[in-house]
Amino acid sequence: MPTNHDDGKHIKSAIGIELHVRDVMTKGVISISKYDPVMQVADILMEKNISGLPVVDKDKKVIGIITQADILSMIGVSREHTFKDLLKHMLGETLPERRIGDHVGDIMTSPALTIKPDANIAEAVRIMTEKKIRRLTVTDDHGILIGILTRADILKAVINKIRS
Repeated sequence: MPTNHDDGKHIKSAIGIELHVRDVMTKGVISISKYDPVMQVADILMEKNISGLPVVDKDKKVIGIITQADILSMIGVSREHTFKDLLKHMLGETLPERRIGDHVGDIMTSPALTIKPDANIAEAVRIMTEKKIRRLTVTDDHGILIGILTRADILKAVINKIRS
């Protein structure tokens, strides 16, 4: 007797619409100011084993994001560079597109792409895929930081939903 595999596909494809950012995002996010030293960010990223931090103003409004890639750009390594390019650089070859500065504001990516907590995961995935980014800052209607959404957050939520 033939089985209908479309039923399972429909259930799984609906997950992205059913799950909302607010249910999946990481709350209590560490943030940083554009005046903070880049090396402080590097220490936080290594210590907490995370790959990026939202940059906020004095009112906690998101003004940018700083990532491992932004810090690596200080030595000339961009997102487009391969591991082979990085090895060549370590052996003395120069790489283009170097960003210079000691403070977060000098090298952060601004503006940060944001998403609202009531958006669904399918929308978040679409934005992340289109923009080739790994995280979105989650803001309220006033632009205030309330969380962060990473690919790992989405993967964990989808797997948990499929298993339940």
